[in-house]
Order: sequence, then structure tokens, then C-alpha cells
Amino acid sequence: MKKLIIIGLLGIIGMIPYRAAAQISVNVNIGSQPLWGPVGYDHVDYYYLPDIESYYSVPKRQFIYMDNGRWIFSTSLPTRYRSYNLYNGYKVVVNSYDNFNSDRVRYAKYKKVRTQKVIKYSNDSRYYVVKGHPHGMPPGQAKKYYGKDKGKWDKGHDKGHGKGKH
Repeated sequence: MKKLIIIGLLGIIGMIPYRAAAQISVNVNIGSQPLWGPVGYDHVDYYYLPDIESYYSVPKRQFIYMDNGRWIFSTSLPTRYRSYNLYNGYKVVVNSYDNFNSDRVRYAKYKKVRTQKVIKYSNDSRYYVVKGHPHGMPPGQAKKYYGKDKGKWDKGHDKGHGKGKH
């Protein structure tokens, strides 16, 4: 009899609607992206720069490039790339710099492509939090977009890793 009651209770409990424990986390790092980064992404770990076969780590704010067969991590590009314009060169959003040989081949078609829109010239208000943006937000306004009152951007628009062509 006790087993029957327990089984019955479990069945009833199983029928009660409950809120799933799993939560979806949206990691937003728009404010960390550089002004020369491409628009259309709410989270970026790395950019691959096909013109100079280098990477940029958004979280660490470092360029990653090969020098004599070794990866170099630096806040600036080497002098051999001094004429490279970060605002004009194409950037491909990638998850790591561990696929260099594959990325070189896969994204070679973007060398000398100059049609990508960058954050600095975007009129999308979600990019106004990027330091140095011409339409920059006054201090404290970023909470409107990323805090408790998330504004229009957080109502389902461009969630995830963004849109864009690779």
C-alpha cells in the first residue's frame, strides 16, 4: 500500500508544471569589441584578419600573429603590418586561433574585401557602449542595454553569436 501511495504521489508531482532548472545564458561583450570590429555580433572571442593572417583576441585585447614559427601575443601589430588599416580589412569572427592552417585557406577569399561595416560607423544603438563610438553613451546608460532594463535590443533581436557572412 505504501508503495502504491508513493508511486501515486510521484505521478502527481510529475504532472505539476515546473520551471526547468536549465537556464540559457547569453554572453554579451559588445562593449569589449574594438571600434574596428564588424557589426552584427553580440559576442566575439576572436577575429581572424585574412589580409595579414593574424588574429585578435577581444577578451584579452591582443593581436596574435606568427613570427618565425611562434605565436606572438601583443597589444599592437608588428611594424611589417603598419600600413594595414583595421577599419578597412575584413574580420571573420572565430572561436579560437587554434585552426590557423584551416582558417588561412577557408578565409583567403576575404583578402582585400573592403565592404564590411564596422562598429565605429554603425548607427545601431547597441554599439554606442563601445568606448570611443561617435554616438557614445553617457556613463550609466549601458545598464539600460545590459542591466535590469535591457531596452529594445534584448527583446529577441540578434541573440546568439550574431549574424554575418563567413
